[in-house]
This record gives sequence, structure tokens and C-alpha cells, in this order.
Amino acid sequence: MKYRCTISYLYKPNKAEYLTVIIDLFNRQMFGYSMSDNLRTKDIIDLAWNRAVKLNTNSKELIFHSNRESQDASYRFTNTIKIHGEFVKQSISRKRNCWARK
Repeated sequence: MKYRCTISYLYKPNKAEYLTVIIDLFNRQMFGYSMSDNLRTKDIIDLAWNRAVKLNTNSKELIFHSNRESQDASYRFTNTIKIHGEFVKQSISRKRNCWARK
């Protein structure tokens, strides 16, 4: 199984909201999401990850791919990934890889 994470910015009249979506790359099914008015790791990616893990009933290895966002590469989130041991492998795009968002 291969998950993909992305963070999008939704602009409202007086503020921005940040939407994190985690999808399965095989069938494009959404497994986790979160919405926040800030970009703190605990508010945006941790919440989406926890939702995705609860919905994942597959016992096979999971590859979690994301862009090189500060939240995805944070100490807090990489430790969250490590809790799952060999079950989850984290994949992060190279610097300046414009094709990673496609």
C-alpha cells in the first residue's frame, strides 16, 4: 500500500485554512484528512495520520510519501512514523523536485 500526503492552502476573506489529505495512490481513496488555521505538526499532519491509521485495515507494508514540507519531516512526525516499526516506510521527495507534486 502506498499513501500520499499533501497540504493545501484554502484562502478565506480574513484568514487561511490548511487542509491535509492522505490518499491511497492505488485507488485514490482518502484515508485521512485534517483542517486547521495553523501549520503546527500536531494540528495538521498528526490528526490526518491518526485518522488514516484507524482506517487502514491492511496488514501489508505501507509506504508513506510526502513532499519536503516541514511538518512531514519534523522530529515529532518522523517519531510517530517510527512507532509503527517496519510496517511503515517514510518516503520524502528530494529538494527542488518539481515533479513530486504531479
